[in-house]
Amino acid sequence: MKGIILAGGAGSRLYPTTQVTSKQLLPVFDKPLIYYPLSVLMLARIQDILVVSTPEDLHRFHDLLGSGSNWGLSFSYAAQSKPEGVAHAFVVGRDFVGSDGVGLVLGDNIFYGHGLRAILEEAGSTVGATIFGYYVKDPRSYGVADVDEEGNVLRLEEKP
Repeated sequence: MKGIILAGGAGSRLYPTTQVTSKQLLPVFDKPLIYYPLSVLMLARIQDILVVSTPEDLHRFHDLLGSGSNWGLSFSYAAQSKPEGVAHAFVVGRDFVGSDGVGLVLGDNIFYGHGLRAILEEAGSTVGATIFGYYVKDPRSYGVADVDEEGNVLRLEEKP
């Protein structure tokens, strides 16, 4: 299985800080934000990872992460010229993914909790797709998954 970290976007809600650097490179506690979603892919035992970001920021991610060999990983990099959403990351990464399974994580998300590794392993062995979500009071600032009674995703809407 391969992984994609989508680390693009303008980060406009964090201006002026994100006018000079990517939101995913800002520190959260003692490490860059992108380390948190990277750790999720590592927990899922994914070692071949594509980082998708803006042409302006891509070299910064390469400077931080390098080849990945110091973590036992392999990083590739691809530019997304404008923020076109989650689905577009699969278009950008289609040659990288090929016919392999893939896990995509947003570069500005932090997942934490008891049993996370088991949940990730279950998702990795599932036929089809798994979407991790969380109920929030005001979903307008987040992606929204419409699901039916059986939990099947009917539609995804980004930041309605």
